[in-house]
Amino acid sequence: MTSNISPKRLYTMLWLIAALVLSANVQALTIGEKAPDFTLKNMAGKNLNLVEQRGNIILINFWASWCAPCRKEMPALQTLHEKYQDLGFSVWGVNVEQENQAGKKFLADLKLTFPIFFDAKNTLSATYQVAAMPTSVIVDRNGVVRFIFRGYKSGYEKKYAKAIKQLIREQ
Repeated sequence: MTSNISPKRLYTMLWLIAALVLSANVQALTIGEKAPDFTLKNMAGKNLNLVEQRGNIILINFWASWCAPCRKEMPALQTLHEKYQDLGFSVWGVNVEQENQAGKKFLADLKLTFPIFFDAKNTLSATYQVAAMPTSVIVDRNGVVRFIFRGYKSGYEKKYAKAIKQLIREQ
């Protein structure tokens, strides 16, 4: 039996499984708890820190270039970012691949204006216990995890919009 899984994809999938096993002793990312803080450098070379975003709503989206649902989801995330950014909302895209060339190639055709980060050592994705691609975590204005969405199917952007509107109204 032959497999059509590329070595990079297999490596990333194995890493995600290992991260799950290793994080079994770590407290689970829980709705209602403070989101774990992090600082990463975005593609523009600017360090962004989650705690410094208090007062804003952040959707952290973990993705990989080999993930077909991620490819479908990115334009929807861009639309949400554009629609709600003036109301204190932003999408942060976090690529989980160790080699970021595939991620950069994936992004080349997209006109994304939200920050993109590369978590090449998978430290952040382990902290956030990412077990499915894509995974989106929505953090409210107080830095609390309010929603976690694992996977993506067409139409999920309506769930995201509903969650974002709820958090915007909570001002």
